[in-house]
Amino acid sequence: METSYDAALSEGVERESVPPRRPLLHEFVDTFLPAIAVVLVVNLFLAQPRTVHGQSMEPCLHENERVIIDLVSLHWRAPRRGEIVVLRLPNRHSDPLIKRVIGLPGDTVAIRGGEVQVNGEALDEPYLNQITPGRMPATVVPEAHVFVLGDNRGASNDSRYFGMVAYESILGRAWLRYWPPSEIELFH
Repeated sequence: METSYDAALSEGVERESVPPRRPLLHEFVDTFLPAIAVVLVVNLFLAQPRTVHGQSMEPCLHENERVIIDLVSLHWRAPRRGEIVVLRLPNRHSDPLIKRVIGLPGDTVAIRGGEVQVNGEALDEPYLNQITPGRMPATVVPEAHVFVLGDNRGASNDSRYFGMVAYESILGRAWLRYWPPSEIELFH
């Protein structure tokens, strides 16, 4: 008994060929290696996730919140007043710190009467829910440096204690808070 397949072969019609199945290892390499390469490039050169440790940036950022830091923009421009940056202190083997930029190169920064003064004017800081304790004499921020403070001024290790921060010590600027999901926010 001749089947339709046999009949098709005898008429010179070939059956559609099925490509051979590729080994699972090849599928894995073709799928996951490009994805891993993209993640590595983004993580090394463009943006990195960071976890907030400590209370120095409350009420803006809280313990264990997660942020994405932009590693690129500060290579093309200077930090701006009010930006939140992640920095590593030179000659210290500690976790990176997250702080807010207060003073820019050439600014004179002082702390008097519970407020931060920049160039003799009280700094408008709507992100604070407390005064800035203590006093600090007027200090000029050198070129290629910034003066940083934590938003929780009573519990922050910042430029009042470790001095001005060189641009090259800034790892990046906080760009996005992504965790917890209820607190997602883009930082300007």
